[in-house]
Amino acid sequence: MTAVIEAPALHRFRPITLAELVVQAALMTRLDRKYLVPAAELPGVLDRMPAGVRMLEIEGRREFAYRSVYFDTAGLDSYLAAARRRRRRFKIRVRTYLDTGDDFLEVKTRAARGMTVKDRIPYAGSRTHLDRDGLTHVAEVLGGAGLPARGHEFSPVLATHYHRSTLYVPGTGSRVTVDSDLTWMLPGGSTVRMPDSVIVETKSARSASDVDRLLWSLHLRPSSISKYATGLAALRPELPANRWHPVLQRHFSGGPS
Repeated sequence: MTAVIEAPALHRFRPITLAELVVQAALMTRLDRKYLVPAAELPGVLDRMPAGVRMLEIEGRREFAYRSVYFDTAGLDSYLAAARRRRRRFKIRVRTYLDTGDDFLEVKTRAARGMTVKDRIPYAGSRTHLDRDGLTHVAEVLGGAGLPARGHEFSPVLATHYHRSTLYVPGTGSRVTVDSDLTWMLPGGSTVRMPDSVIVETKSARSASDVDRLLWSLHLRPSSISKYATGLAALRPELPANRWHPVLQRHFSGGPS
């Protein structure tokens, strides 16, 4: 079984353009909450969305294919900081919007009170190594967050593919993304999937959004999942992963294939 969103569920909301969404809810600094929702329950969640919710539409499409290639040090500093719940941690990836072929280099860091800060630039380099401009950008962002990066080499350690739909919640000026058909791959080819669940992520400036409250009313609670760290833990069981064991046992399909 593959968890994908059926077309009728995507077209019940009024559209919003990308330009409008960026103006209304760019949210490059935000509070993120992720929820693992059984795919079979997603239509019911969408049915209960607050009034006025709109869905991103580009050239008639409302679901978009993504690929992210994650970079880490030889010692997996990014992964281990997440596994050990370090207050200062980072994530580096090249994200590709497969429908357009556009690439962006994104660096995520943590700010005060658990806020996520995302810096991104268009990227024209390789996905097998970061080019000079990419390394300079990474060093500047990490240095600004108090995470010295100079002297480190960053290599690709994981790729993930999925489909995403994005909602705008005007009542709280927040975004909600729904990721389905999730697949993770190591550079050597091992693959793992999460076939029966989708990731619903709320992105808000500070407080909980209307959609957070909706999910809580349906007995869905934020989950400790990171597309990078949890996926890498599923594919490399020798790594420390205590914080993700419940997610790995309940939602991932078997072991690496």
